[in-house]
Amino acid sequence: MSRRSLLLGAAVGAGAVALPALLAACGSGPGGDGKTITLGSNSSDPIPKKAFADAFAAYEAQSGGRKVKVNTVDHNTFQENINRYLQGKPDDVFMWFAGNRMQFFAEKGLLHDISDNWEGYKGFSAALKAQSTGADGKQYLTPYYYYPWAVFHRRSLFADRGYQAPKTLDEYVALAKQMKKDKLDPIAFCDKDGWPAMGTFDYIDMRTNGYDFHKSLMAGEVAWTDKRVREVFDTWRRLLPYCQPGANGRTWQEAANGLQKKEAGMAVLGLPHPGAQFPKDEQGDIDFFPFPVIDPQHGQDAVEAPIDGFLLAKKSKNLKNKKNLESAKDLLKWLATGKAEDTYLKSDPNNIAVSDQADISAYSPLQKKAVELVSGAKRISQFLDRDTRPDFSSTVMIPAIQQFISDPNDVDGLVNGIERQKKTIFAAD
Repeated sequence: MSRRSLLLGAAVGAGAVALPALLAACGSGPGGDGKTITLGSNSSDPIPKKAFADAFAAYEAQSGGRKVKVNTVDHNTFQENINRYLQGKPDDVFMWFAGNRMQFFAEKGLLHDISDNWEGYKGFSAALKAQSTGADGKQYLTPYYYYPWAVFHRRSLFADRGYQAPKTLDEYVALAKQMKKDKLDPIAFCDKDGWPAMGTFDYIDMRTNGYDFHKSLMAGEVAWTDKRVREVFDTWRRLLPYCQPGANGRTWQEAANGLQKKEAGMAVLGLPHPGAQFPKDEQGDIDFFPFPVIDPQHGQDAVEAPIDGFLLAKKSKNLKNKKNLESAKDLLKWLATGKAEDTYLKSDPNNIAVSDQADISAYSPLQKKAVELVSGAKRISQFLDRDTRPDFSSTVMIPAIQQFISDPNDVDGLVNGIERQKKTIFAAD
């Protein structure tokens, strides 16, 4: 997400099969038929799954006979098996992430250049184009939506208890202490899937050391044994007594449910996560505040706002056929329109359109607040497992953070272990 054994639905709403079956099923055979576009989707949760089905149906209706065959994979499994997937028999089009996680596979020659598509794209900012561009200056991703991370809570709970949104870390801790006195779990906390706690790490690092330091750390340019990294874990350790225990056995859905049931007071999550677990008649009760200030020098300048989109897999056998490649690129062109994003967001109000041609008049107050949060940010991060190498985030950082959650007292051993493994991985190229 996770963030994730491979489970696959051969089409939207279909059942699950194992990884070898996925690789065998992808694509429509060598050459394809010129009209069928296969698409690998990691949107396995019900709300986005339906929203994408609506969007693809709208594309088919205006495409002149083209069809989109969707292969839906459990989100966490898709993410953890992406390298094997792209080097096996991938679909023509697949969902993935902007920034480093896209650039990593572009550098390995696993993505189709879609710079020609970008020449006709409208409504995307220069920053979005930069996040869709590889180290070679070519574009590989069509962005579709983004969603900020923040500290979520229930508006009614805060009103009933007289809680105020904290602006500083000290105020955050004070509020957590009060919630604990009020018999709440102050912070709903989860990391069973390996990625949710990364958001907390990112914010503590950016609030403590600034965005530029965080970016350098993710790039492997700063040692994890640096005292500034130790400070991040020390600060996080200060917060752990107010977090739900047993986080390594809890999914983000379970954490969001705790928020919905008013068993927990706050949760550091992305915009779609609480929305996916709250009933429709309670959606308006969801609110958030930016992660609090730790060092005033850095304030709340940086916001975590991952961008998701669509790419073309270079090893798809179908895309060796010119007509299939044209069809796949045509789908991306349509997905780049404001109309396509509007179609999606009608069914999934828990994300934000990236195109300035999308209609935001129907946005909920929560969506509008999310837009304000991101538009007011001086720097935007993509998330730990997207801002660094996928092999490093998956094989090193997931177990490291889970180890920290289980035993937060050996920070020296933790950062030394991370640094040793980082040197090996980053030196591999």
